[in-house]
Amino acid sequence: MLMQKGQFHTATRSRRTTVAALAAVLVPAALQAQDSPPPSKPPVSQAWIDVATHYSDIPGMATMGGYASGGMSGGMSAMFGGGKSGGNSFGNTRMTMSPGKWLDVSVMTRNQPDLAEALQGIPPVLGLDASLKLLTPPPEKYDPPGRDEDPVEPKYEKPKGRVLLYWGCGDAVHAGQPRVFDAANADLDAMQKFFGKVRNSTTRGARSAPGSPAWPNKVDDRRVPEGGSLVGEHHFTGNGIVDNFKFNLGGGQDFMPAFRISQKAVDGATQLQWANVTNARGYFLSALGSSEKGKDSSEMVIWTSSEVPEPGFALVDYQTNAAVDKWIKEKAVLPASATQCSVPKGIFAQGAMLRAIAYGSVAVFVHPPRPTNPKALWEPQWQAQVRVKSTFMSLLGETDGRSGASGKAQPEPDLMPNPVNVLKGLFGR
Repeated sequence: MLMQKGQFHTATRSRRTTVAALAAVLVPAALQAQDSPPPSKPPVSQAWIDVATHYSDIPGMATMGGYASGGMSGGMSAMFGGGKSGGNSFGNTRMTMSPGKWLDVSVMTRNQPDLAEALQGIPPVLGLDASLKLLTPPPEKYDPPGRDEDPVEPKYEKPKGRVLLYWGCGDAVHAGQPRVFDAANADLDAMQKFFGKVRNSTTRGARSAPGSPAWPNKVDDRRVPEGGSLVGEHHFTGNGIVDNFKFNLGGGQDFMPAFRISQKAVDGATQLQWANVTNARGYFLSALGSSEKGKDSSEMVIWTSSEVPEPGFALVDYQTNAAVDKWIKEKAVLPASATQCSVPKGIFAQGAMLRAIAYGSVAVFVHPPRPTNPKALWEPQWQAQVRVKSTFMSLLGETDGRSGASGKAQPEPDLMPNPVNVLKGLFGR
């Protein structure tokens, strides 16, 4: 079929329009790809410093902390007078129950992937001499199972029990609470609806692993003195660690003051009060208890200081600055100006464990700094991350460190519910 002259010009204009449209899209995209900054490389050497202050008013917790965090050697060291200078172990910033100042440090370098040891130069005000010796953990021994050991089939138990979630500060339980999750009659959708959005922004911190020497360790298990401070110059040296890996820490990266919460019983509610913790970005409090409703039934009871439904299982830990600021706006975390909160009456009939955290800030030091020109290649030589927090633990209702406000006997610390163990009991193993 022959195309008429008018039709030919129309088709030509259409093709030109299409080509022009494609060019308008593709050409800027190509130019943008050419102008985009080159990929940056990870730092050659990296260090992580986790800083924690922990306080507990539970009687005997200072001695018990040696066993809880430092093993038998830590407990024995505390019993025979060595608790202040020894008995420390890596990981106490994350899991200790013993009051005090805690510090975990690790370093690694791409120049030496199997780095086994390093030194961290520290300021004199830390009270631990001139340096810390970082070491990798000894290799773990593996004992193969004996020939006469038959594999055991895992046992499955039908889910049972309930989880009761309360939230918000106040003398009385808020309307619409508690939120109840019945494990025996719930499915995955019900579980997701009950627990809702999981708030957790814990990033990598110090770790003790092959290629990542750490302090404290089995060779140097000193504890940070009560008056120790991190303010001043820190530097890392070791095989493969880049030269001039040094930086200064200020007051914002130092140990935070102890987070101390006082409790007062008022008409069945428990009023919690505290002084502002220096450098705190925000606060989060939670209480956890459990009760037996019979031989085949149990309940886990949770209360948190959040104004929105939030179980907070992951929140008593280091969190990023942006996450804490966001959660304060969402009213999931109390602002830095908060100094009190009440646990409503009638929630915990059989006692509970109270935990709280004052979030410090996360600081990152890097050299050289990121170029102001976005087109420039960035090849940092070293980077150090410092995380800070202050935590508190107590038995809910304790007003003088010895007896509960209700006059009822409080459970021993080692008998208090562990959320992981309780959840295992609810959902089967």
